Amino acid sequence: MFLDLAFAKAESLKNIIPLSKNKKIELTASVARMKSKQIRQTFLDFFENKKHQIVASAPMVIKNDPTLMFTNAGMNQFKEYFLGNSDPKNNRVADSQKCLRVSGKHNDLEEVGVDTYHHTMFEMLGNWSFGDYFKKEAIAWAWELLTEVYGIDKDCLYVTIFEGDKSENLNRDTEAYDYWKELIAEDRILNGNKADNFWEMGAQGPCGPCSEIHVDIRSDEEKAKVDGATLVNMDHPQVVEIWNLVFMQYNRMADGNLKNLPAQHVDTGMGFERLAMVLQNVQSNYDTDVFTPLIREIETITGHSYGKTEQEDIAIRVIADHLRAVSFSIADGQLPSNNGAGYVIRMILRRAIRYGFTYLGKKEPFIYQLVNTLSKQMGDAFPELKSQKNLILNVIKEEEASFLRTLENGLALLDSMVASMKNDGVTVLDGKKAFELNDTYGFPKELTRLILSEHGLQMDEDGFAKALKKQQEGSRKASATETSDWTTLREDDTQEFVGYDRLSGDVRISKYRKVVSKKDGELYQIVFNMTPFYGESGGQTGDKGYIESASGDTVYIIDTKKENGQTVHLTKNLPKELDGPFKVTVDAHQRARTAANHTATHLLHQALRKILGTHVEQKGSMVRSASLRFDFSHFSKVTKEELVEIENFVNARIREQLPLEENRNNTYDQAIAEGAIGLFGEKYGDVVRTIKFGESQELCGGTHVKNTADIWHFKITNETAVASGIRRIEAITSDAVKDFFAEQSKSFEEIKEILKNPTKSPAESIAALQEENNALKKEIEQLKKAKAGNLKGDLIDSTQLINGVNFISSKTDLDTKSVKELAFDIERDMENLFLIIGAENDGKATLTVILSKNLIEEKNLNAGSIVRELGKHIQGGGGGQPHFATAGGKNAAGIDAALVAAEEMIK
Repeated sequence: MFLDLAFAKAESLKNIIPLSKNKKIELTASVARMKSKQIRQTFLDFFENKKHQIVASAPMVIKNDPTLMFTNAGMNQFKEYFLGNSDPKNNRVADSQKCLRVSGKHNDLEEVGVDTYHHTMFEMLGNWSFGDYFKKEAIAWAWELLTEVYGIDKDCLYVTIFEGDKSENLNRDTEAYDYWKELIAEDRILNGNKADNFWEMGAQGPCGPCSEIHVDIRSDEEKAKVDGATLVNMDHPQVVEIWNLVFMQYNRMADGNLKNLPAQHVDTGMGFERLAMVLQNVQSNYDTDVFTPLIREIETITGHSYGKTEQEDIAIRVIADHLRAVSFSIADGQLPSNNGAGYVIRMILRRAIRYGFTYLGKKEPFIYQLVNTLSKQMGDAFPELKSQKNLILNVIKEEEASFLRTLENGLALLDSMVASMKNDGVTVLDGKKAFELNDTYGFPKELTRLILSEHGLQMDEDGFAKALKKQQEGSRKASATETSDWTTLREDDTQEFVGYDRLSGDVRISKYRKVVSKKDGELYQIVFNMTPFYGESGGQTGDKGYIESASGDTVYIIDTKKENGQTVHLTKNLPKELDGPFKVTVDAHQRARTAANHTATHLLHQALRKILGTHVEQKGSMVRSASLRFDFSHFSKVTKEELVEIENFVNARIREQLPLEENRNNTYDQAIAEGAIGLFGEKYGDVVRTIKFGESQELCGGTHVKNTADIWHFKITNETAVASGIRRIEAITSDAVKDFFAEQSKSFEEIKEILKNPTKSPAESIAALQEENNALKKEIEQLKKAKAGNLKGDLIDSTQLINGVNFISSKTDLDTKSVKELAFDIERDMENLFLIIGAENDGKATLTVILSKNLIEEKNLNAGSIVRELGKHIQGGGGGQPHFATAGGKNAAGIDAALVAAEEMIK
């Protein structure tokens, strides 16, 4: 085995490999069983010795790139360098990047847990060169690290190179081949096709050939039977890719053509979990110490042992994997929600809950209990897990409780469907209904299939797949966007932002392109060499304004976004003279309102920490010209008294007329040391901007007022919960507050005019009206009961005996509550009862069916099935239990037909 040879290699190197002046690795027999922490640190030390700058992992949740929701590869945070939009401070960097792959092109979700080497959240060890070294150094260092430092036997490794592609007019990567053959036997250098060995960022952008390094960790007996070369890229669990060396030398244009990049780059990515599997001499990523602490905790909590049954093993793997993805996402500021990135996180967590519910029998929240283990295990490498532990734990616990309630409701609905199927002699559940259970109620397809099988029934798999495909196609069409290539007018212009100091300026267009989407129609994106426009980022919406040419031609800028480090201006049409020059002007009124709201969020943050406690941390914000929204960590509802105190605190800072103190050239460490607050989930550069108003000091790139007096006044309009442990305050400032008070005053005068009671205050008059209204309500209820009581006798007298069933039907104008009470009242007094009541209220129809319980078994009747069929007459639908069910519809004229149809059922 390669591990034995690794030990021999260690001896030949005298057990020590120098990495730098102060860093050494002891390459003893234990190297093959390195702990994951050592594996990660060894990688970073190695490349630091190769003059790489070691950088921190970027947040896994991406906030300022409209093309991505999550970091799905190590290169994401460096896109602007590959695209040439900005220059790196160091041409060589390395890191361990946390990544998430669950949507889009890189979607491994369905394999996660089923196999042993795909993950949702994973670490990508990577080294990069931005126009510095290229194939020779990248290949040599990868080989050195794997074989000499980590001690992996060369005879266990295979490498692949790009074989070329005639359709793209791309030749075989003979340059990489020539470098590899100096290090490894030529029969271990394999050709790879475009799908495997030509890496692309997306439909457009930097791309190039790549060399993958694969490892074969099968036993000697298995290797003797089957040549490992035949298993490369064949999804064999023990012959896996561990490192991909991408050589970026082309740019994919919108029309599909490839152009040479002005500089050649290296982008490598090595799967940390897979590397740990190799070095720890195990056959599965889940058998490494990356996952075993979580698996042991799951065993303890659930009472199920890993390694006994395949289904339980899959469930345990899914839970261990998904916990990591959800925890890191929450730590980076992305809470589960019903849209966007939050929807993806909720979907991942619910998948874990489903597996625990179905295969481990967990009907109560339990996944949240694993957060402590994860925090202890990975908190040193990723300190956000420690600092955000309580938030992560509480959010997951609340999401579990909520979804388990959904599962309970889904079970009741599915039970009703099963009863109806048996009643109608149907053995296959309609695929559309199964999909509706999944899509509308969040009820998992796997659980539907399992429960049906327990009743000897099946699910229409094809129908489910068709319904899913139809929904996906609709979503794709709705969000489809066609983006043309950039037309570059000035290659050397580097965009400069001047919007902190002025709201207009003379500019030239650097590049532009057309974007067509179903949502927004045809728009143009324009990048200027300089701009005073603030692009949407950090929770603040983008500026609006206009472009003016020398000839007086005016084009309006309807929005401004940040994309790959540049400010992009959106317009509905292009200027007539693209060469310029132009004058651009920001809408000063909207900017001032937005700035007031942004500064107010800082003062609000200060107030919350002062009044509620220093545990409060910002978890998100939305700053617009009209209003502000601020999300923060806090584990109870903010009381009315606290809200008043918070509002008063902010307004006191406004009255103090605090001037803006700004530092645009501070280092991150220095700013934090000086007391500035940074936000978790934000990626800060080497140079940061600090904003200070009195004792409020934060890292912020947004726009602000020059003095707090410019805010005028601060008014909270709403306080609510966003998720477990997360509260939201919505508020207004400036002109919006003036408009609010004016509207309040107007409403107050209107109320006084309506009340017309000079002897009482409006509040006293309204209290008197409420008291009178409550008395009238009680009187109406008593009249309804009397009416229903009179109707009860009439209905019993109208009973028809049909085929041994006491059949009663009636049409009334009683409300739904009264009809229900009447139906149960009659059912208590009669046996063999089939009662149907049709009611019309405000032009809408309801049908109520109640059956004596003996009829359900003796006559094989089901109120839910009956009311669904009769509901067609009133153009509606409904359901319920076999004993009692209701339907609602919009066709009140169909009530009589429904009553006749019910009688025909009995006959």
